[in-house]
Amino acid sequence: MRQRFVLDTTAITDSALREKEHYTSICESANEILDLIALARLKLEISCYIPYPSVYSELVSFLRRNECNENTFIKLDTWLVKKTPSRYEVKIPAAIFYEYIISVRQKINRGRRLAEDYILEASAIGKSSEKLEEDTANLISKFRDKFRTVMRQGLLDSAPDLDVLLLAKELEAGVVSSDIGIKKWSEKLGLRFVEASKFPRMLKEYLVLVGVKEKDVLQVGDFGEGKE
Repeated sequence: MRQRFVLDTTAITDSALREKEHYTSICESANEILDLIALARLKLEISCYIPYPSVYSELVSFLRRNECNENTFIKLDTWLVKKTPSRYEVKIPAAIFYEYIISVRQKINRGRRLAEDYILEASAIGKSSEKLEEDTANLISKFRDKFRTVMRQGLLDSAPDLDVLLLAKELEAGVVSSDIGIKKWSEKLGLRFVEASKFPRMLKEYLVLVGVKEKDVLQVGDFGEGKE
């Protein structure tokens, strides 16, 4: 059976992936990962998909902000299969929706309690602080960070995240991401999940085992001309 993978934006842009593979920039990591995907397509018939337009547009915008060259986008359009998930045809068990609603409710309750704690802390600052504006700004910054962690971690909080899961479910494909929410709900849907930071090395291992010379795989950046 041919292997298929659906990629989230973090499959290309993840900072842990760049550190692990010693990439010096997002553009370098994008080019080398896309070169690996190209080799895997040609040698192993492994297909890598990206939800269109949601995740594709998100990734393109990210790469353009980082001023990647045009060859990066040519590779992106050539080797990643752009597909819109069949949102009206993919069937998701009702138990998954039930569990998701419970998760959302728990997040809301935790967010409310966090807000109450910070309101009390802000009230105390207002009574005692000599640097009211600075202390209030610091408190707001701390609240935003904690609120983001409480509300978003482990939760599907965007349409692109959901599209990744729907397309993987439709294609019976693996999911490649570093997002905790996508990982959690991939597992609940019974989907294969691959950490973004491990995906390049997995492809390299596959390629070496089918006879691609290890030095060629390790120098995969030379496969194209887009390395920054």
